[in-house]
Amino acid sequence: MSKTVSRIPLPSPALGTSRTVTVHRYGQPGARPKAYVQAGLHADELPGMLAAHHLLRRLDTLDAAGAIHGEIVVVPVANPIGLSQSVLEYHVGRFALDGRGNFNRHYPDLAPIVAPRIAGQLTDDAERNVRLVRAALLAALAEQQPAGETGALRQLLLGLSIDADIVLDLHCDNRAPVHVYLGTALWPDAEDLARDVGAEAVLLADESGDNPFDEANSAPWWVLRRLLGDDHPLPPACLAATIELRGQADVDDATAGADADALIRFLQRRGVVAGDPGPLPEARCDATPLAGNEMLRAPVAGIVTYSQPLGARLRRGEHVADIVDPTADPALARTPLHAGVDGVLWSQCLHRLVRPGDIVAKIAGAEPIEGRGAILLTT
Repeated sequence: MSKTVSRIPLPSPALGTSRTVTVHRYGQPGARPKAYVQAGLHADELPGMLAAHHLLRRLDTLDAAGAIHGEIVVVPVANPIGLSQSVLEYHVGRFALDGRGNFNRHYPDLAPIVAPRIAGQLTDDAERNVRLVRAALLAALAEQQPAGETGALRQLLLGLSIDADIVLDLHCDNRAPVHVYLGTALWPDAEDLARDVGAEAVLLADESGDNPFDEANSAPWWVLRRLLGDDHPLPPACLAATIELRGQADVDDATAGADADALIRFLQRRGVVAGDPGPLPEARCDATPLAGNEMLRAPVAGIVTYSQPLGARLRRGEHVADIVDPTADPALARTPLHAGVDGVLWSQCLHRLVRPGDIVAKIAGAEPIEGRGAILLTT
């Protein structure tokens, strides 16, 4: 068996405290393809962590059979900081309570550092260029001096993944079907991933804003190509994706086991793991631009009720939900919300009491929405 398990300490945030990140490794270090899988970066999103548990069980069996062809790194709980945060008996795992923001934002932007260092060194050998860039990315990341425990966590996770061929970051939404975020340059090559995991929406962007983890891994490749020009081949050599495994309440062994099976099939298809993945499932959706994703917001406070189910194919102007004020005259108590685009309703609130400005639904439209701005993700 090739498996090793390590526990990497984070810098202590206070006297008498310490936290570690547990890393499971399979295959030979440096073998290709390298796949990196993590879960729980938003520590209150449990479906991915349970899926990672089932994935490790399957990888243990495959490892014992000598079926790991590449290198696989799995971090089943990527955020021990957020896992420990509780406020008034409510788990808060999306944001750092030390004020350092969303755990899935603000990763180091390495391309502008690497570009001048490798300028003039690229050749007509694409494989050599990929090796050169990976080494330069690792070196640039190692030079960073992050502030505090949260910054150290970001640097650690990126250091485990930045040289991988495949990076899968497992998350979930409030209430949603499976959906996937990808860089535009990775499509349609990554369609097998979307089909294997059963994605009901695939959302594409070159830059979604604030440098989330998946883009910190994948975007340097197309940014470097833009900065250095097209004289020499430089492919998008990291397929990094955020996979949203439904909603926060979708936590059970049967579902998590099926998700782990889907990930194994994808890794087989990509040559990381031996075995026959079987025929590729039918696509459940078309890819759409993240800039075409409409976020319906509550104009008033109240209780949100939905008139459309998740997955509904909507037309512009269709009634989606009401915001109900139970204190108002019943004839005036409902504020309706309507779709502003044609598209798929892929996200709803888990908690139904909303305030003005809260996002109550998301609709994946096929065309960019004018005026969306540079920040395409939620906070």
